Amino acid sequence: MIMGGEKGMVKLNEKAKILIKYFVEGKSKRQIARETARSRNTVKKYIKEHEDKLSRLNKTLDKDEIIPLIESLVDKPKYDVSNRSKRKLTKEIIKEINKCLEKNKKKKAQGNHKQLMKKIDIHDYLASKGYDISYSSVCRYIRKEKDEKKEAFIKQIYKPGETLQFDYGEVKLKINNKKRVLNLALFTTGYGFYSFGRLYENKKMENFLDAHVKAFEHFGGVHNEIVYDNLKQAVRNFVGPTEKEATEDLIKLSLYYKFKYRFCNVRKGNEKGKVERSVEFVRRRTFSLYDEFDSVEEANEALIKKLNQLNSYKKKRFNGKSPLDRVNKEKEYLGKLMPTYDIARDRECRVNKYSFVTIEQNKYSVPDYLVGKFVMVKIYSEKIKIYYKDRLIAEHKRNYRVHKCIIDINHYLETLKRKPGALKNSLAFEKIAPGIKKIYSNYYSDNSTTKTKEFIDLLEIIREKGFNKVKKVIDKLSQNKKSMVTTDNIKIMVNRKSPVKTKAEDEITQNSLELLNSYNDVFNVKNTQRQEVC
Repeated sequence: MIMGGEKGMVKLNEKAKILIKYFVEGKSKRQIARETARSRNTVKKYIKEHEDKLSRLNKTLDKDEIIPLIESLVDKPKYDVSNRSKRKLTKEIIKEINKCLEKNKKKKAQGNHKQLMKKIDIHDYLASKGYDISYSSVCRYIRKEKDEKKEAFIKQIYKPGETLQFDYGEVKLKINNKKRVLNLALFTTGYGFYSFGRLYENKKMENFLDAHVKAFEHFGGVHNEIVYDNLKQAVRNFVGPTEKEATEDLIKLSLYYKFKYRFCNVRKGNEKGKVERSVEFVRRRTFSLYDEFDSVEEANEALIKKLNQLNSYKKKRFNGKSPLDRVNKEKEYLGKLMPTYDIARDRECRVNKYSFVTIEQNKYSVPDYLVGKFVMVKIYSEKIKIYYKDRLIAEHKRNYRVHKCIIDINHYLETLKRKPGALKNSLAFEKIAPGIKKIYSNYYSDNSTTKTKEFIDLLEIIREKGFNKVKKVIDKLSQNKKSMVTTDNIKIMVNRKSPVKTKAEDEITQNSLELLNSYNDVFNVKNTQRQEVC
């Protein structure tokens, strides 16, 4: 016969020793109790039980009764604990535990779920009161009192184009050798478990809206319903235990793109189903191996690449179809895609004396004639647009760091014309593009006021014609002679209308260069003669 576990075997062996000493060795009950360190009542109990079973075994001839009786001869000892009193868990301790549980009920009713006492807190409270009771005893009582049961879930069946689920998740990466915490905005379709996501610097409203607009454009349409957790970008107020009031921005977005929204119950993110697990799954599969990037854009490219891979895997639950196959099938059921929604936050700002507006602790330049004026700023996820009297007057790439100056030197050209000496040591010049700064150092850096003014005029040409076109002209002039690189010569060359070069036009260009060269020589001779007279 197979015995039980080690703990059961020890108890069974003890019982067997008692029975062997009495029935085989013929020892008295008093002697057996002394040798086994058991009470005489325990010894009497085991001997009597065994005698009763032997008596019944001798009397019965029924096979169905004999086998159980034989097995019962070597049963493990059993104890009657039905009437045993709780030595540690006294009535006084039970009263204190119930008091804590009642406080938890009141806090739940008030919506204060985050400050409920856990089992460990209740045990610590009892210990502070001087009660001697183990943590496991407290847990057993609370489980019995609350009659805790595991939560049951109801499997959902989604129709094509019906449901899209959204959630945020933090991703810790190293961007340009600095540790950063980014936010993964992830959408998962209910029908096909297809995921679309994007990394953002924060969870502000413009990024929340931008994620939606990009998702709708990615899917080529709009799902009938979007399910959210109780994030503040979606929920403005809790009207009651189950009623929530959506934010104004979410209402506007839903009316524009014509989709319904639904919120999970409080602390029930699992009601979103797939997306709650998808955030963890996508984050782990994408960034567990590689988590260092040169920029957020590069990290987003890695995310898109991995999502394309994950969405292409064939799944048994979809009869060998991939989430990509399923989302392609969904497209005919999606709502019509509207023109791109303007997701910007608007803010009115006053331009300071340095021709800056301040947005979230960063400064962005505007044209210098607007000093002291009020402008309207549109804050997008990736850019800043600045308007004056409904006219776009400046646009910058958004900077998510703080206390930074984002400058376009073209905004200061009018002031620099009046104060050319301020150019070299200005913040605007320090922030100038490396290519333009190189042109300055090669051809305009002799510290004369004339050269500085010429460079400021060159900046206007670059703003009008574009850096690449001006750079090509400068390279052409410098190949002929470095002294040919002057603002006047550059202006003449970039204004020539020759979109398609022919052999004849190349000859014209060469003749023009020679002519400019001769003019340049004459100009230099006159300057030399003037200096000698002086």
